[in-house]
Amino acid sequence: MSMAVLAVKSRGTLAALALLGASLWPIQAHALFGDDEARKAIIELRQKVEAQQKSNDAALSRIEQDAREGDAAQRRSMLDLANQIEQLRAEIARLRGLNEQLAREVSELQRQQKDVQAGIDQRLRQVEPVQVALDGRNFSAEPAEKRDFDTAMEHIRRSEFDTAAQAYQAFLRKYPSSGYTPSVLYWLGNAQYALRSYKESLESHRKLVAQFPDHPRTPEAMLAMANSQVELKDAKGAKRTLEDLIKRHPEAEAAAAGKERLARLR
Repeated sequence: MSMAVLAVKSRGTLAALALLGASLWPIQAHALFGDDEARKAIIELRQKVEAQQKSNDAALSRIEQDAREGDAAQRRSMLDLANQIEQLRAEIARLRGLNEQLAREVSELQRQQKDVQAGIDQRLRQVEPVQVALDGRNFSAEPAEKRDFDTAMEHIRRSEFDTAAQAYQAFLRKYPSSGYTPSVLYWLGNAQYALRSYKESLESHRKLVAQFPDHPRTPEAMLAMANSQVELKDAKGAKRTLEDLIKRHPEAEAAAAGKERLARLR
């Protein structure tokens, strides 16, 4: 129950008591005093009741005013709270939008960083040496060096012997100290033999034998040398080459094949 309702009820109760007192007093006063005194007492009593009524009304008005002001203050407080909540919601929405924007920017930066790193890795792969294992030997080679060798080998696989021979010769000029050199000399000699360039083939295989006597391809190169010498009608040279092969590399498969050919030459 609000303060205003209580005040109204209080004011009604006081008024009723005042009227009751005013109605009873003349009877009592007539019994005790004369008419003048009774009227005077009644007037004084009415004045007191009226004064009390005014005081009560003033008090009630103050109570009602305080109640109204309290309600107004409460409404203002609720309104302020609602405004603050709305402002907080707007701020949260703004921060969420900013967070989403930052997340997109971070994602884009990460993507760009990956692209840059991939580009750097690609460039490094183009210049950093690579490890090569070939013909039982391990060595380092430049990426371009490996690509050139692989290209020449692809020509051999396709039986493009003329193109392969040119590619091997260009390789030797471009990379004179390459770890691929003994293998290049071996395949160059084979390509030249296939082209029936026996002198050139003999020379290429002879360089391999002289410069890399312990290379795994050397026994095969010596056997190929003997074949070129046979084609060049140099049977004596072929016999010496085969005898040297059997002596220097007795355990090699090429030595076993060399023994058979040597027997036929005799």
